[in-house]
Amino acid sequence: MNSWFKNYKGIILLMAGIIAGSIAGIFLGNKVEPLKPIGDIFLNLLFTAVVPLVFFAIASAIAGLDSSQRLGRLLGITSAVFVATVLVAAIVTIIAAWIFPIHQHLVASPITEAIVKKPFGDQLTQLFTTSEFYQLLSRKSMLAMIIFSVLIGFATLRSGEKGAAFARFLHSGNEVFKNIFILIMKLGPIGLGAYFAYQVGVFGPQLFGGYARSMALYYGVGAFYFVVLFSLYAFIAGGVKGIKKYWRNNIIPSATAIGTCSSIATIPANLDAAKKIGIPDVIANVTIPIGGTLHKEGSSISSIVKMIVVFALFGKSFNSADTIVIALAMTVLVSLVEGGIPNGGYIGELLFISAYGFPPEALPPAIIIGTLVDPMATLLNATGDTVAAMLVTRFSEGRNWLKASEQAQSTEAEL
Repeated sequence: MNSWFKNYKGIILLMAGIIAGSIAGIFLGNKVEPLKPIGDIFLNLLFTAVVPLVFFAIASAIAGLDSSQRLGRLLGITSAVFVATVLVAAIVTIIAAWIFPIHQHLVASPITEAIVKKPFGDQLTQLFTTSEFYQLLSRKSMLAMIIFSVLIGFATLRSGEKGAAFARFLHSGNEVFKNIFILIMKLGPIGLGAYFAYQVGVFGPQLFGGYARSMALYYGVGAFYFVVLFSLYAFIAGGVKGIKKYWRNNIIPSATAIGTCSSIATIPANLDAAKKIGIPDVIANVTIPIGGTLHKEGSSISSIVKMIVVFALFGKSFNSADTIVIALAMTVLVSLVEGGIPNGGYIGELLFISAYGFPPEALPPAIIIGTLVDPMATLLNATGDTVAAMLVTRFSEGRNWLKASEQAQSTEAEL
């Protein structure tokens, strides 16, 4: 029981703060307006910390790669599988939202501010680049800063020993800003509690209808993806036998993911499952640990749901081709950036809010959805790594890999 509370303590406290603030807003009405600055301070702290945090996280990760490893083909296949499955999860969610349009039940919030629609070409230019270095330090240039972080990481890697001191600086900065983010998030129950007290008190409790529908959409899509799409991936990897092997060995990883609420903590269970399935060690030992930080199908689904809700709350359409293309790109990026960062889902929310030019008030609705769907998101993020490893094996070892692994296991048993 103590272990369970420890794993979910952050979510419980965050929800307690939001519920307490919402109840205060319902009963006190406009009297809660003095609490608004507390919520604003919390949001400003988050937006201030996110730029250096993401910079150090990405640059240090790339600078720490071992350039001597000759795993190019395996890493290439792994990357393709990760990106493809994350995009499939996002596309399935968009289709589900078209079939069950939750956004039609949401009323545009009165706190919206004007968001100027620019030509698609100008949007892309401003999304990927800035004309001055100092503009990279603005959250409005988040994607440009991420691209620059990648360049810094590879430049550091190429510098070898001459860049060793700078690499240590990047790793130290990453650790420092991780802890800054942890400290800021300790204020989450108070900051979001104050925010929701103000929102409910001033704008009414009808705001919560959208969250209930969002939850229904997410858990419905998540359950469908978990059962149907994971089975499909297992079938592609190993036929009917692949499906049986995957589900027979997925029970412990699933229970571990739900019990720990952590993709990283599920890695040992996934590695054990991979061994029992017959995935070669060289593939499992590369694919599953990398997947624990970079491969997040549950986060992909929640990213799309959050975007749809935020767009609806701010009176914007989510149906245009350019919006959806950017959403898919942001979904892949969120899956990558979240890895290794405490409360990484909040980084993803900050990224898409910045990319689309929404004001800070767009963050709390995204955070509350992310918090409510976290158990299912963790389940999908964690257990998707094993079936992804099966796909990687299929495309790197050939279609008969499962039969070959069974023969090898049978030979070992005889010896």
